[in-house]
Amino acid sequence: MKSLYGKFVLASVVVLASGLILSYLIVNTVYHREMKEDNDAKHVAIAASMAAFIEKNGSLDLDQYLKTHAYAGYILYVTDREGGGTFYGGPFNDRTLPPGTVGKVLSGEVYHGMRDLPAETFWAGYFANDLANTAGVPFTYDGRPHALFIRPDIGLLFSELHWLTAIMLVSMAVIGFAAVLVTAKRLIRPLTELTEATNRVAEERFTELPDIRRGDEIGQLSDSFRRMVGKLAENDLARKAFISDVSHDFQSPLQNMQGYAKLLMDPELPADRRHEYAEIIRDESARLSALSGQLLLLSSIDQFTELPEHCLFSVSRQLKETVRRSRWPFEEKGISVTLEVEEASVTGDRELLGKVWENLLSNAAKYTTEGGEVRITVNDGPDGVTVNFDDSGPGIPAGERERIFERFYRSDKARSAGGGTGLGLSIAGAVIALHGGRLTAGDSPSGGARFTVFLPEKTQG
Repeated sequence: MKSLYGKFVLASVVVLASGLILSYLIVNTVYHREMKEDNDAKHVAIAASMAAFIEKNGSLDLDQYLKTHAYAGYILYVTDREGGGTFYGGPFNDRTLPPGTVGKVLSGEVYHGMRDLPAETFWAGYFANDLANTAGVPFTYDGRPHALFIRPDIGLLFSELHWLTAIMLVSMAVIGFAAVLVTAKRLIRPLTELTEATNRVAEERFTELPDIRRGDEIGQLSDSFRRMVGKLAENDLARKAFISDVSHDFQSPLQNMQGYAKLLMDPELPADRRHEYAEIIRDESARLSALSGQLLLLSSIDQFTELPEHCLFSVSRQLKETVRRSRWPFEEKGISVTLEVEEASVTGDRELLGKVWENLLSNAAKYTTEGGEVRITVNDGPDGVTVNFDDSGPGIPAGERERIFERFYRSDKARSAGGGTGLGLSIAGAVIALHGGRLTAGDSPSGGARFTVFLPEKTQG
């Protein structure tokens, strides 16, 4: 039985059956430990009352009196000797008594058959119509000692109750089992729908999701599933867009390199053209190299669950060194670079944070117009270190400020600018997130773009 529905039904049936068996055992234990002796005492008292009445009324028609009590719901046995006697009422299943019992009762002892009956199951104990399972008392009638043994006629007194109890138990079992089937079906149906939806998602079909609205754990599972599918759909679209973009970014320089390489093979090509085409091939190969490197770096970052290196270093000095190494693209466009740096240290991965500063500086150099300005500030605050990169470029539209950090997103402005891979800000955001910080985009005071890096849990150096 592999289905969850079958397992649930089977488990429910086992629980119901186990409950009935355990309840029966508990009732049996309670009867033998608490009720059996009281039951015996009660019937001994009834038998003694009958014996006293017989002795008090010497002219009593004993046979008729005992028949009357038999009609009232008792099984009786009366005898004045061993091996004989008369039975009244319903039949005893077993008419044997322990040896010497009749003689002891005739001599004046009381027989506690219900109390002293060996402990068996409740059904075989209390409901056993055996002569040994009786209460016996002595009495004198017509000048001779007699022995009276009585027990309730279960078949007579409780026949209707038996049937009603049986009908009730069977009805409860049937209704309970039917309720289990219906409940299990209702519980399992949403899981079945989610399973079918999972199969569709595995086939990259992110529509036709089950609309399960419940307040329990299954409803929470459905909500989580829908959110997960939404993210998967977004990632699938982003993946396809990424593959398309990367394919284009690889294909374009490769085609350029192939085309200009063929042109270089012309022996009559002038020297100045040969030099121009060689520079183009060099630039395109550098572009391919940068794209490959960033893809490898992004892949490596994806594998990290924590920073590969933890060390305390001066982020201020690192920024100064990065700016010094990266001045040539700013000087080429006549862009002035200003640093307002407080001394601040952070604990993190020096190499990865260096990639962040390089990407943000490259981004500023790319989008700042000729003769513009780039300003970098470092503030050492009580909660962490804040680094701002402000430029005087065209800025970032408000609707794109969140999406520009998506690794597969490239704005039209980024495409038109050219020369980039579209992965720099994605890498920077991922690195800052690994450090527990955040990278945001906004407006600079000069009207251009501002990128703000916040690194928490810094350590003063």
